[in-house]
Amino acid sequence: MKSERMSVKESEKKERGWKGKKYVFLILLMGIMLWTSACGSSSKAVSVDLKEIEERGYVVMGLDDTFAPMGFRNNAGELVGFDIDLAKEVFSRVDIEVRFQQIEWSMKETELNSGNIDLIWNGYSISDERKEKVDFTKPYLENKQIIVTLADTKIEARDDLKGKKVAVQNGSTAYDAVMAYPDLVEEFSGGELVLFDTNNEAFMDLEAGRTEAVVADEVLARYYLKGRGEEKFKVAEEDFGDEEYGIGVRKTSKELLELVENTLDEMRADGTYDKIYGSWFSQN
Repeated sequence: MKSERMSVKESEKKERGWKGKKYVFLILLMGIMLWTSACGSSSKAVSVDLKEIEERGYVVMGLDDTFAPMGFRNNAGELVGFDIDLAKEVFSRVDIEVRFQQIEWSMKETELNSGNIDLIWNGYSISDERKEKVDFTKPYLENKQIIVTLADTKIEARDDLKGKKVAVQNGSTAYDAVMAYPDLVEEFSGGELVLFDTNNEAFMDLEAGRTEAVVADEVLARYYLKGRGEEKFKVAEEDFGDEEYGIGVRKTSKELLELVENTLDEMRADGTYDKIYGSWFSQN
């Protein structure tokens, strides 16, 4: 009798053990399914291309909306600029709406490759480092990295920045251009650059006297100086080098890249590009 009771208990114990293992197995299986689903969603996000964009009817363009005159908010809060006008014209010719997405500039490639945006088109300078992360169209505008100071300084060359507080936008090619001179940077005030999230903030600190120089895109800087009063500023004779603007897409977005390039070529041929260019840069 005792032996029979023990046998029943052992049987119940084994059954409970099996149920426990089954429960753990189901949890693990659900975890694997969720992980697989997440990976699939991520893979889909980073492989968005022209066909899917055409089906949904819009393309998402990432930008820093303080980057005048390429893409910025006017006094009415409207998004305007050279790149804005170019993008609208390009995609209007293929019946695709452009939706503009403000992004943190230092995170632009992450935003692109995670699928949150489809294009980086906002005074986006072509560089070898960036080419490792994105594909670029051929250049559509030339630029250089210039040194801007207040009018009463004696800064004319890169070496004149020694001992000075020098500001740039974080994640910009201005940062890369200056950091290409590490020995010079070590001799800046504090032994480093002063970083800002936007160029506007960098120029505001320059005007307030909290920094002594800003290195920035010439396209943006000259537009800013004109609006704030060119007589208050000076552009140094020496700069940090020439560069070119391109439009960045994911490396999986070959058809989108081809569409943008071909349409820009059409706009150059029919005079539309020059018309848009003239509306923003004719006086510079």
